[in-house]
Amino acid sequence: MDYVSALLPPVVMAVFFIGVIRVIVKTQGGANKAKEDAAVDAALSRVEAPRQASPSPDA
Repeated sequence: MDYVSALLPPVVMAVFFIGVIRVIVKTQGGANKAKEDAAVDAALSRVEAPRQASPSPDA
């Protein structure tokens, strides 16, 4: 029975890892992709807008 207790943790971790990978793959794209892309674009534009408005130090 020592082999069962030795193999159980790796098997459980492998099953959990496969589940996580499947969730990640399934949630890529789909109906929410455009909404997520728009949110990222808005966040990036908010960060880059002050940078573009301020004069560069070497100008």
